[in-house]
Amino acid sequence: MVAAAARVAIPTTVDDDEAVRTSGLRSFDHRSFTPRGLADMKDGRTVSVCLPARDEAATIGPIVETIRTELVEATDLVDEILVIDDHSTDGTAEVALGAGAKVVDASAILPAYGEGYGKGEALWKSVYAADGDLLVWCDADIVNFGAHIVTGLLGPLLTNHRLSFVKGFYDRPLDAQGSGGGRVTELVARPLLSLLFPHLTSVVQPLAGEYACRREVAESLPFVRGYGVDIGLLIDVAERFGVDAMAQVDLDIRVDRNRPLDELSPQAMAVMQTTLRRAGSRHGGTTATLHRPGREPVEVDVTERPALVDVPAYRRRFF
Repeated sequence: MVAAAARVAIPTTVDDDEAVRTSGLRSFDHRSFTPRGLADMKDGRTVSVCLPARDEAATIGPIVETIRTELVEATDLVDEILVIDDHSTDGTAEVALGAGAKVVDASAILPAYGEGYGKGEALWKSVYAADGDLLVWCDADIVNFGAHIVTGLLGPLLTNHRLSFVKGFYDRPLDAQGSGGGRVTELVARPLLSLLFPHLTSVVQPLAGEYACRREVAESLPFVRGYGVDIGLLIDVAERFGVDAMAQVDLDIRVDRNRPLDELSPQAMAVMQTTLRRAGSRHGGTTATLHRPGREPVEVDVTERPALVDVPAYRRRFF
């Protein structure tokens, strides 16, 4: 269990020498940080890397093994690798456990709130299940995963006491020219942010699943249960803590499983609903139905879990 006092011990060492200002948002490069150098700056704080995963047996093993060998065993930078198994049926949990992760079934975490399905639900539950003072989240479908993803996200938090939330960005190749990825970002998220939250338009990858924050940030915010979670947290962090508490890190190139368009439509709708609701629009409800000619309707759920500081079981565990 993490003592409450440990969460307020924030370093006061490095400032912005390695950062580039972009409309108020500091941008870093992952090459500015090394695992051993960051491990020396932990100052007693613990780090949990959380991987929400559903049916990612093909990629979860190498991801966990990389973190374990390079960041746990070699440098002591990471203290915990936590996989939240979101109702997988392909052996994801067994592969992750064999590679050295702590694996928890999503349905077993805070069961009073139901079994829970969806990325946002898994992220919310990971805050409760993880022990770390600093939390790093990474998607579990990255084909070219490298330890630099974790060190890049942790670097600004460990070297700059003013920063509380760090978002990753990268190139996402879809074709032979190495371009075309991030279709929901370019067609939905970026236009919405430009219209409704222009102070966040310098965020390169607003829907990136790779980000890190201090526990006191994660525990204080609601989590959208589904695919709206990434943009919801981005908007909420800026609203509550300010853009000056945020940074982004260039993580180079990310290769993952690019989904067909018909699988992206529900995700796009969740992003729209979440963004519109935070803008105060009457169209940003918690549930909606996606209708597409020739296909069955899809119910898109963007209901939210409460801030964990308001959950009695969480307060008993951490306070």
